[in-house]
Amino acid sequence: MTKDIDLSVDLCGLRLDNPVVPASGTFGFGKEFKDFYDINILGSFSFKGTTREARYGNPTPRIAECGAEGMINAVGLQNSGIDAVIERELPEMAKYFHKPVIANISGFSVEEYAECCEKIDRQPQVGLIEVNVSCPNVRHGGMSFGTDPEAAAEVTRAVKAVTTKPVFIKLSPNVTDIVAIARACEEAGADGICLINTLLGMRIDLKRRRPVVANVMGGFSGPAVFPVAVRMVYQVRKACRVPVMGCGGVATARDVIEMMMAGATAVQVGAMNLKNPYACKEIIEALPGEMKRLGISRLRDIIGVVE
Repeated sequence: MTKDIDLSVDLCGLRLDNPVVPASGTFGFGKEFKDFYDINILGSFSFKGTTREARYGNPTPRIAECGAEGMINAVGLQNSGIDAVIERELPEMAKYFHKPVIANISGFSVEEYAECCEKIDRQPQVGLIEVNVSCPNVRHGGMSFGTDPEAAAEVTRAVKAVTTKPVFIKLSPNVTDIVAIARACEEAGADGICLINTLLGMRIDLKRRRPVVANVMGGFSGPAVFPVAVRMVYQVRKACRVPVMGCGGVATARDVIEMMMAGATAVQVGAMNLKNPYACKEIIEALPGEMKRLGISRLRDIIGVVE
């Protein structure tokens, strides 16, 4: 670490050694990545999106490449269910990750969100709860809660009523007015906002004349969405008092700094983990040098500096 360079940030009382957080759905429970490097260098990570019941996800194929711009995925919240995560995944994770983790919770009803969040809130390894009201890859739930201010607020109120730890609501960019939804969540008691989740995209197999992914559409992520994410982080940070976790197309240390200048307190890295398992490690290692070049001694001093 470069002398006199401070990467640490504070996220609702949760101190992170640095702001770099692998995004849910791209890092599992860290199990696969721990063999590449010591994942304890991360600020934290958001583990695989979890629902009440186990889910097998969408039919295959689920992935469509989009060249250098990114990828489309329609995994569909495949997971083992909240009870299995608590009984098996978290005890196993405690053996190799020794920092508070971010729990990503999804649901298909307000009651399911509340039940899952209440259970995960009791787990000592969890430092923060990320409520995903923005998954574009499932029907009858997911994004439907995140595209209406009142629906998002209803989930927020229900979750906050049964939890003690900070709650961040992860929002969808597939809306007309991101600020209205963020404000509704803040007024309902959200401790923070995470944005953006994936954009809704589609690719077509020209020979088959059919969609590439079986779900027809899926979540588009990767470097192409970064300017959209920066814009929405900036808008929400200016309109709300609660902290923001920025996410969407982050690929480099300079992207992290740009996202923080727009208003993010922490920055999630998603699709790049799937392309390069060392992505977060490389970003963390590059941050001090970029900070020095830009005359930044403490990352927390640049949060939201752009007027």
